[in-house]
Amino acid sequence: MTGLAALRRWLRRLEPRVHEHLERSWLAGAKPWLESRQLFRFQRQPLAKGVAVGLFCGLIPGPLQLPSTLMVCACIRANLVAGGVATFYTNPITTLPLYALAFQLGALVIPGPQVLPAWDGAGEGVAAMTDWVQALGWPLLVGLPTLGLLLAVVGFVAVHALWLLPAVQRGRRWQRMRCSQ
Repeated sequence: MTGLAALRRWLRRLEPRVHEHLERSWLAGAKPWLESRQLFRFQRQPLAKGVAVGLFCGLIPGPLQLPSTLMVCACIRANLVAGGVATFYTNPITTLPLYALAFQLGALVIPGPQVLPAWDGAGEGVAAMTDWVQALGWPLLVGLPTLGLLLAVVGFVAVHALWLLPAVQRGRRWQRMRCSQ
């Protein structure tokens, strides 16, 4: 048994517990709507959509990441848990490299030379970062959605590939057994 198969089984066992918790929580009245939207389905398609939404919305600044992820997941029938967890790839340690990468992507799209402003981290923490982000300008504004879209596509495809990997491995084993007979 592979780790992926174990993860799939764990996710499938998690779904009834989530539904049971919904019945006891303040969301019990909304349970029919939540179930019809497949927001807590731990199946391949809703999980892949949730991861993609979380990766895209993870680049939204500050406290708007999770609310925007939850709203988009509700609109496109994606898994809320996967979307919420996927937003956590952005944190104080990864934000600066991600924004620098987004700037570089934006600089590729925008014509003309674009120079990444130097980071002067010696100043006050949040104020220095705010000044640096403002200095990034248009390349950052173009690069953030571009990077978010690229990450979302990679996440969506990765979930599908990882979900189907055990089936492909079983098929190859079956094919080898059939050929050896």
